[in-house]
Amino acid sequence: MVSVLAVSDETIESLWTPQVRTMNVDLVLGAGDLPFDYLEYLMDALDAPCVFVPGNHDPDLSGYSVGRVGWMRSGMPSAWPGPCGAVNADGRIVRIAGLRIAGLGGSIRYNEGPNQWTERQQRRRARNLAMTSAWHARRSGVAGVDVLLTHSPPRGVGDLEDPPHRGFECFEQLAGRLQARTLIHGHVHPYGAMPKDRVLGATTVINTVGFTLMEMSPGTDPTIVRRRHGT
Repeated sequence: MVSVLAVSDETIESLWTPQVRTMNVDLVLGAGDLPFDYLEYLMDALDAPCVFVPGNHDPDLSGYSVGRVGWMRSGMPSAWPGPCGAVNADGRIVRIAGLRIAGLGGSIRYNEGPNQWTERQQRRRARNLAMTSAWHARRSGVAGVDVLLTHSPPRGVGDLEDPPHRGFECFEQLAGRLQARTLIHGHVHPYGAMPKDRVLGATTVINTVGFTLMEMSPGTDPTIVRRRHGT
């Protein structure tokens, strides 16, 4: 079993103190819109790797690559604005702590801010991610992912009707093509309430605004140990 701490959107005071060191966590998942130094603190305090996707209030992290001389963007040396040491899974599939994690960040486009996509744009990104998953399956002989990590929810599954918080229609097909056991998202604030876990085909959908602590085993649905929303 892998102990996973999933966080997004709202910082939790008790997690940003030495108190968090009492938690036994193997992996931190960030679903966006959190201070990057918060994610860095969790990684350091828990001595655990972090996989994240950017939210619509995060800076633009596209176009960065790291090589022998450090971070580059557009062929020029550049400082990495993201959380130091964390893995940006946006548009990628990574394997960390024994789990296969696919990532797709951002929200529906509602203004000119970063990390916002039209439905058509996100559908194209989702199609590329599904093709990457198929390539991994051919190489490894193992199909599917354990976690689809997104910032926004799927359309009609935990989203809202106001323009900034509408989910993506393409996520339903993507979850099916990836054979995702779990979709973990943020973006939609429950304002102290406990959002219900939802089901999208064979995928369990979890809103992790605040934090969710869960036990996961590759190939199975997670067991929710403890959850808190708000501060």
